[in-house]
Amino acid sequence: MTMQTWPTGTGVAAHLTSDEVDRLHRWWTAANYLSLGQIYLLDNPLLREPLRPEHIKPRLLGHWGTTPGLTFVYAHLNRAIVERDLAMMLVIGPGHGGPAPVAAAWLEGTFSEVYPDVAQDYEGLRRLVAQFSFPGGMPSHAAPETPGSIHEGGELGYSLSHAFGAALDNPHLVVPCVVGDGEAETGPSAASWQSTAFLNPVTDGAVLPILHLNGYKIASPAVWARMPEEELLALLRGHGYEPYVVAGSDPTVMHHLFAATLDRCLDEIAGVQRRARESGRPDRPRWPMIVLRSPKGWTAPAELDGAQLEGSTRSHQVPISDPRSNPDHLRLLEEWMRAYDPASLFDDSGSPRAVVRRHSPSGPRRMSASPHANGGTLLRPLRLPDFRDYAVEVDPPGATWAAATRKLGELLRDVLRLNEPHRNFRLFSPDENNSNRLEAVLEATQRTWVGPVHGDGERLDPEGRLMEVLSEHTCQGWLEGYLLTGRHGMFSCYEAFAHIVDSMVNQHAKWLKTSGELAWRRPIASLNYLLTSHVWRQDHNGFTHQDPGFIDHVMNKKAELVRVYLPPDANTLLVVADHCLRSRNSINVVVAGKNSEPQYLGIDDALVHCTKGVGIWEWASNDVDREPDVVLACAGDVPTMETLAAVSMVRREVPELALRVVNVVDLMRLQHERENPQGLADVDFDAVFTRDRPVIFAYHGYPWLIHRLVYKRHNHDQFHVHGYREEGTTTTPFDMCVLNRIDRFHLAIDVLDRAGEPAARAARVREKWRNKLIEHHHYVRRHGEDMPEAREWEWSG
Repeated sequence: MTMQTWPTGTGVAAHLTSDEVDRLHRWWTAANYLSLGQIYLLDNPLLREPLRPEHIKPRLLGHWGTTPGLTFVYAHLNRAIVERDLAMMLVIGPGHGGPAPVAAAWLEGTFSEVYPDVAQDYEGLRRLVAQFSFPGGMPSHAAPETPGSIHEGGELGYSLSHAFGAALDNPHLVVPCVVGDGEAETGPSAASWQSTAFLNPVTDGAVLPILHLNGYKIASPAVWARMPEEELLALLRGHGYEPYVVAGSDPTVMHHLFAATLDRCLDEIAGVQRRARESGRPDRPRWPMIVLRSPKGWTAPAELDGAQLEGSTRSHQVPISDPRSNPDHLRLLEEWMRAYDPASLFDDSGSPRAVVRRHSPSGPRRMSASPHANGGTLLRPLRLPDFRDYAVEVDPPGATWAAATRKLGELLRDVLRLNEPHRNFRLFSPDENNSNRLEAVLEATQRTWVGPVHGDGERLDPEGRLMEVLSEHTCQGWLEGYLLTGRHGMFSCYEAFAHIVDSMVNQHAKWLKTSGELAWRRPIASLNYLLTSHVWRQDHNGFTHQDPGFIDHVMNKKAELVRVYLPPDANTLLVVADHCLRSRNSINVVVAGKNSEPQYLGIDDALVHCTKGVGIWEWASNDVDREPDVVLACAGDVPTMETLAAVSMVRREVPELALRVVNVVDLMRLQHERENPQGLADVDFDAVFTRDRPVIFAYHGYPWLIHRLVYKRHNHDQFHVHGYREEGTTTTPFDMCVLNRIDRFHLAIDVLDRAGEPAARAARVREKWRNKLIEHHHYVRRHGEDMPEAREWEWSG
């Protein structure tokens, strides 16, 4: 290509031919026109008649400020895709730029393919603009309804980690990611810049960050936009990037500058990958990135009512605020829209003119039609080993002790091995894999790391499949990006710190809910959480590490999306894990202990028990051929052990009492089937818990959740739930149970209190157990460990 200097004397070298600039600019203009139309118009989409108030939506929603920068980037990426035949997927961080990807998808034809009633004609164009931010239409953000999107963007901070997750194990994929200057201020975004230390140029794709600085957030300056350029570039270089700045407002000059910069970045990415793949040495490179400085609300009118509009916070949302009732505003809006010259962009039928259509890639090369952005179309089922091969021998119940997560680690090790040829499974953990007793996975893989290694003991490798970084946000973002682009994974985390990603799991749940209602969105692998180092075994770390509330958080999501599992031992954990890894479009939360604990069910019994989700443990009960006096229910490994200890005590001291032991693995089964497709019917619930007998329920988490789940059941008033009462400190394991009254003594005393007449003769027994609680209190504070009878307890029936 012949390079020439601008006649304006700017000294900027021309990078594009005049024809290329024309195509770029027309596509960008068309996308801006459609974006503006989506914000304002209810009808008259091509201004074929004068704009009237009834053509304006009665309620104006959407955001203009970041949109023209996004359409500008999109236009340039399209040019690169066509010229280089690239597989590319765009992640848009500024969620407020929702009109931009919708406009792009319609110009590329993808929107009309997935929504045939929004065709590339005049009526389709009218529907396109009318339905945006309108009841029953398109949301204002880049939501699941938007073709080509995997990132909703409503809550800022996660775009870059999503982009890196998408690039993992996608060696031919380039993932540009626009990070807005407001998003750049968030904590999750700050951590995600470090992802370059985990991207392998041999086996992974590439991420091209585009930091879009337009100067302002809703009302205040953006910190990164005001940062001195020397400071900004030093910060980005410190994160492993080579930043290139494109700044300006003149569209023609900016087209040349951005095109030249984008080509340079893509050349550098190709060079990095070629050198790494030819040499087999995936040393950590300095990846290129772009810093784009453009006016906020670019191409908007300069002023409104005597105040600056373009380049100010006033263009953030709806720049011209009252065109429906203010004639001056209506006139200015019409002038603005006509300045884009829609007749030169769309033909008489309402379709994009040929010069606009020629700028778009075709088929799956269109970013709005990328199969990676509809990951279920690429999803390959995992090859899974037989979970029975990892079973713990159990005979009789309670005699064998084992650490449940160690057995799970052995299973996950072989999942990694079996799926290594496809490179479609990874584990994610914020520096807690070994602490959670999953060390066995390191027999099959190493920790992912692209950079210096000091000694063999670090277990680091660029091709490792265990992703560890001390940011729960980044781990979650990587995993979401990985799942949404058609792969599988699991997130292991300390239970108390899963709360750090509360907002992110909210967003993912809402994405899954909406995606499930779209026929063209294919199901993806489930988001699987393993929460261990849980509340009842965080006695050594203290109060800050003791919180089981993540369960409560996810239970607020749609019932058909969420499953919560509380396996009481290793074999039930193996069965649950196998199910979770096979499931689709769910959020599975598994809470399991990492310490050595009693094992109760052989693998065949575990399979039956987990399939039911709730079951009577006949081997621990003594109510055969009669109704129980009391039902003792439990959910969770430590509550199960304490319940069985209480049963043993009561049966020894008050043998005439009939006790039924019920264990709950699948928490959602407690809900009524009318509220949850996984819930038990009343007849099944009553058969297990009875219609009128007291139920003493030892539950892993906050007790009120059980009441919420069973409140419509016949005997809800008879449920007496023991759980975490927000009492804790640095203490002993059994003392944690006592502090929260989930221990065997409190449970056994409650049995006597609820059982009625047979237990009324057991006053001395009750007093004996209360004395034991006092003895325990003084013992642990004198010796620093639990009493031998608590430490050495074994089930005796």
